[in-house]
Amino acid sequence: MASDAPAQARLDQVVKSIARLMVTEVCSVYLLRSSGEMELFATQGLNPDAVHRTRLRPGEGLVGEVVRTATPLSLSDAPTHPNFSYRPETGEDPFNAFLGVPLLRGGRVVGVLVVQNRTSRVYAEDEIEDLQTIAMVLAEVVADVEDAIDALGEVEVSPHRPERLKGQRFADGLAIGQAVLHDPPVAAARIVADDPLTEEARLQEGLTQLRLQIDKLLSVSHLSGPSIEVLETYRMFADDRGWVRSLEEAVRGGLSAEAAVDRARTQHRARFAAAKDPYIRERLHDLEDLANRLLRILAGEETTRRTLPDNAILVARNLGPADLLEYPAGALKGLLLEEGSAASHAALVARALEIPCVGRLSGVQDRLSEGDIVIVDGETAEAHLRPRADVIEAARSRLLIRESLRADIAGLRHLAAITLDGEPITLLSNAGLVSDAAALDATGADGIGLFRTEFQFMVQDKLPGLEAQTALYTQILDAAGDQPVTFRTLDIGGDKVVTFLQGGREENPALGRRSIRLGLDRPPLLRLQLRALLRAARGRELRVMFPLIASVDEFTLAKGLVDAECDWARRRGWALPSILRVGAMIEAPALLWHLEALLAQTDFVSVGTNDLMQYMFAADRTNPSVADRYDTLSPPFLRALAQIHAACAASGTPVSVCGEMAGRPLEAFALIALGFRRLSAPASGIGRVKRMILTLHLARAEKLIAPLLTQTRGSVRGEVEALARKLNLTL
Repeated sequence: MASDAPAQARLDQVVKSIARLMVTEVCSVYLLRSSGEMELFATQGLNPDAVHRTRLRPGEGLVGEVVRTATPLSLSDAPTHPNFSYRPETGEDPFNAFLGVPLLRGGRVVGVLVVQNRTSRVYAEDEIEDLQTIAMVLAEVVADVEDAIDALGEVEVSPHRPERLKGQRFADGLAIGQAVLHDPPVAAARIVADDPLTEEARLQEGLTQLRLQIDKLLSVSHLSGPSIEVLETYRMFADDRGWVRSLEEAVRGGLSAEAAVDRARTQHRARFAAAKDPYIRERLHDLEDLANRLLRILAGEETTRRTLPDNAILVARNLGPADLLEYPAGALKGLLLEEGSAASHAALVARALEIPCVGRLSGVQDRLSEGDIVIVDGETAEAHLRPRADVIEAARSRLLIRESLRADIAGLRHLAAITLDGEPITLLSNAGLVSDAAALDATGADGIGLFRTEFQFMVQDKLPGLEAQTALYTQILDAAGDQPVTFRTLDIGGDKVVTFLQGGREENPALGRRSIRLGLDRPPLLRLQLRALLRAARGRELRVMFPLIASVDEFTLAKGLVDAECDWARRRGWALPSILRVGAMIEAPALLWHLEALLAQTDFVSVGTNDLMQYMFAADRTNPSVADRYDTLSPPFLRALAQIHAACAASGTPVSVCGEMAGRPLEAFALIALGFRRLSAPASGIGRVKRMILTLHLARAEKLIAPLLTQTRGSVRGEVEALARKLNLTL
């Protein structure tokens, strides 16, 4: 297959060699056509006139059975099998024994390699293993040779037709670039190893390191119950003799250690990807994670940071926020995910970095090869894979329009956000990175209304010390200059996991030991962060906000830790902030009935609409099946927001809204009409919201929106849109 001969000639030579070496009368290769049919592309032993004439419909014949199961099929009497399909043009009448193995690419069956014999023989396990190894090499090499694709026509060994996939919008924007796979397949050049003994030694060393990593997780003393059972099951997978034996046999047969692991990963993915049983699918994730971990060990630390093209579009099954932040700043132009949700923290980071992101794209990794041209359309929630020239040209035209709009909005950044009837609105930015603070002037924001401090913890494998935390907070305050910054204390737990804070497995982590609960359960952790904040803000204003306060007692305890740290600093002669303001986030619905008591203790409050929404409607915002079921522009939610604003106005407590809702012009219009005058939004939304404010007549809006709060419909989005049109708002 490495020769310079035409692709068809190489396939013909392959089937002849396999037939001779395996002592079989027939060897044939079937490849997947774009129509979904399996076409006979090369044969030794069948009628040569059947090549490119014989096509099997999806599921037809024994070849179709191999495709359906994605596993080898060995039969001593093939004609008696219920799926046997007789094709007279092939001349296969006298052959009884049949062995077919799938050609797999990224979990997709893209072809079938078949051997047949006249006698009713039983193929040995080592023969099946050999044929699987050959099939793996065949699939990778055919896909890797560009002229082979041209010569073989519309073959789906490696996807190459234009495709359009519909998903969900996770982050707005538009990007054109080259696909970069987060977990790339093993390159064809590394499939075959010259020294099997060396490869087996590498494999054994990698397996040893893998088990040591898992043993280290198991040694964490405070793990118990279901949590330890999950890790023990995971450890059992690493010791599974069937899995390890298949890896050993593959390297002894000539594969590299990486190729052996990748083959096992591909086979498991193909078998279980279509499984309906959630337990089996969960095991698939375990096995794939195990294989990915082993591949990283085999690759070595120096290969974890790849050189990316200038227009990289990252493609992954799912990502944590730390995974995304590990890529160089500015290197990614777009993001495509198979899983996740618009409220996941990877999506939040993508929005903060202004990276267009589309998620819930089933099978997108298996439909792409490294370097494929991709369009990420965050406006329509679509991904265009290998698009036609006219589609690319249309996307480029839209990019020019977006750039023009961006320039228009940028021209507003130094204008104050004041409504047509003279009401000023404070627009703040949500941030989590140093670069966010440095970009305040570019966005036209009036400060940082929410700085997420947890990202520093999530990208490290150990607890950041006092000096590291102080240095970060100092950088943020320096970058903001005279503009205010509100620091939210550590908000981890739930779906935001840090490796150095292992805890027991929770059945419902969103309602578990997270955010302020974790800080109050571990006072040294919270006090260390408060100490770093006080040191960073010496002589300057410091605004500290506690997340997920569900009772007044929790805020009282948290504020007590602030007082204790201030006393500690005074005794040591430290300079304290010139002004210290302590606030709470309203995210738990319980506070709606305890606002008076809470506001009496706080210097300010901020409404976290993301969590408040999910808790009000009992809908997990990271679960795509329910995340979009309920609308922020619903009467119950709008009434809750109106209640919070009224209580704050009565007590004179400053209040802001800092959820994603504040960064969308239509929702921001509703918030301002309800009375809110401070909005903290993602940086990408500030310009669009300001443009809307400059066209808003607030007094009219306040009168028109009030009747919507008493409606009984599940959503009044249509009515709010009608109001915006009536008021001639620019959205």
